[in-house]
Amino acid sequence: MKAYCEMGSLESGVKLLDEMESKGLVPNLITYNILLNGLYANEKLEDGNRVWEKMVGKEVSPDIRTYNAKLLGLSLTKTTKEAVELLEEMKNKEITPDAISFSVLIKGFIKEGNLEEVKRVYGEMQEAGFKPDKFGFSKLVPFACEKGDMGFASELAKDVFKAKRLLEEELLQQVVDCLAKESKLKEAEEVVQLGNKCGYFHYKLKVPTEEQAN
Repeated sequence: MKAYCEMGSLESGVKLLDEMESKGLVPNLITYNILLNGLYANEKLEDGNRVWEKMVGKEVSPDIRTYNAKLLGLSLTKTTKEAVELLEEMKNKEITPDAISFSVLIKGFIKEGNLEEVKRVYGEMQEAGFKPDKFGFSKLVPFACEKGDMGFASELAKDVFKAKRLLEEELLQQVVDCLAKESKLKEAEEVVQLGNKCGYFHYKLKVPTEEQAN
């Protein structure tokens, strides 16, 4: 099963699952997770949902990996309303969302351009004690700048330093430049100082001159 999914031969993976069942073999959760992850990651939502229904019908209970695979599929296909409902289902079944759960949901809302939902889920993620990884921040920071929410962009930049994530300097400089352009020089200077004095990497951020900012 794993080999089929790694090769991208997902139809063969589904056929193998059917063959196992026809021979009286009961696939375990690991097998289902491998196939579901492959299907959902490749945006094959309908196929993934059919396999999910089979799994539940066989009384195999999904775990955090199973739910995260489906969350990814829903987020990639811009079905974020269902993704939010799935997150609530997880909580009701006492399956605690992890950093991946929140990250894929944020990714989906970024794809939709929904700033308010991105901020809401980011807040939930923080309350749960998680921070995005480098790749998560690399999507969040330019998105906040693009949407013109410099308060959120500034918060994200500071969180990058707190979480000790190694982010591209250009993305952090973008926050500084946008703050300066909006005449928020105090906030821009604060981001510069935090970045240039952080202990894990020596950034070389600069507040642009008035001419450069405009």
